[in-house]
Amino acid sequence: MTSPQWFLLIGALLLVRGLSATLVQRSPFTAAMMYLAFGVLVGPTVLNLFHFNPLKESALLQALTEVAVLISLFSAGVKMPAPFSLTRWRAPMLLATASMAVTVALITAFAYFLLDLPLGLGAILAPTDPVLATDVQIRHPGDRDLLRFTLTCEAGMNDGSAFPFVMLGLGLLGLHDLGHANLHWLVVEVLWATLGAVAIGVAAGVLLARIGWKLRREPHQHQLMDDFLGLGLIGVVYGLCVMLNTWGFLAVFFAAVALRQTELKLAKALRPSMDEEPMPTVSEGALVFKEHLERLSEVLLILLIGGTLFLDSWTWEAVGLALFLFVVVRPLSVLIGLAGTATSWRIRGLAGWFGVRGIGSLYYLMYAIEHKLPESLALRLIQLTLIVVTLSILLHGISVKPLMGIFWRRNQAREPAAAVSNEANPTKHNA
Repeated sequence: MTSPQWFLLIGALLLVRGLSATLVQRSPFTAAMMYLAFGVLVGPTVLNLFHFNPLKESALLQALTEVAVLISLFSAGVKMPAPFSLTRWRAPMLLATASMAVTVALITAFAYFLLDLPLGLGAILAPTDPVLATDVQIRHPGDRDLLRFTLTCEAGMNDGSAFPFVMLGLGLLGLHDLGHANLHWLVVEVLWATLGAVAIGVAAGVLLARIGWKLRREPHQHQLMDDFLGLGLIGVVYGLCVMLNTWGFLAVFFAAVALRQTELKLAKALRPSMDEEPMPTVSEGALVFKEHLERLSEVLLILLIGGTLFLDSWTWEAVGLALFLFVVVRPLSVLIGLAGTATSWRIRGLAGWFGVRGIGSLYYLMYAIEHKLPESLALRLIQLTLIVVTLSILLHGISVKPLMGIFWRRNQAREPAAAVSNEANPTKHNA
């Protein structure tokens, strides 16, 4: 396609999306499904107006997916409604660690024994996605829903916690040095890279929050550009982490969490009067802009996904892997990860279904290809990953609105019942 045709194509899609916002909201379909349908229509499956080759454009696609995930992680972090505590964050932390390990192991076993693929490739499809899962994630900083919090927090952390498994997989393929008895991998890429990323992210977020807060207050009263500050925080944190061999995805998420929570603590300590307008914050000022960038990146990347698919991409092994991941691996890993927690069975059930796969998996695949993955293996993994992501967009997209609607209606029905029970049993309520 020529440049004018690309402008026409993207412009038409954006116009249709902008004019149909209410229709999409009221329909049983998600925006991602619309973008995918548009990509399949103009791609090689139907009209063949363009074809995007992920193998030839792996460096470009890695950069695009990298930026999209970073923006999405920042947006998720600044919407976290609860400060960090082991009680509140225990469930998503278990999902991002224990459930992640179970997922990697099960996918690897399936691929090795049934698809005749080499060991070490399970981590590509293991992390849930912060970009395509917006319909089941926290919508605004005041959203207190426990299910949304759990899924958002898990997606924010497991894009970083998947990286050690990716490096282990590359090591098993002989494309990365794991060190003697895997000690380099364990010490540097698990312990240092994870703990260092969290420390860098938290320190950067707290520092920016305090600097911004001080500059906005008297006697300085500076006007700040929150959009630039948010992008600058992402860039500095991620660049520093790459230079220090720590996981930048994890650091950006925790930087956003620390930024938001520090600003909330500072605002609470100030305790402005009822007549005084609350002081603006970097996290809130940057969020709207980041969400727009997130939506634009979603449009572009899903359009490219649709433009990669051929009719013969839909093989039984690809569909079987996707269904195994959605129906067996995800529910089982959630049950194992949340065993022994106080998480309700309704939340476990929905969390076990809404393990959306998307842009994060594409990034890890491109990362592996850029680390000299053999071409024949890369082509096969591209086909498998694209079908898994496509089916995730379709299956999770068509089910999110009805399932979340049932979940919300039951929550609303339980709240009045709980209130009546508390009024009838004040002793129990006070206890």
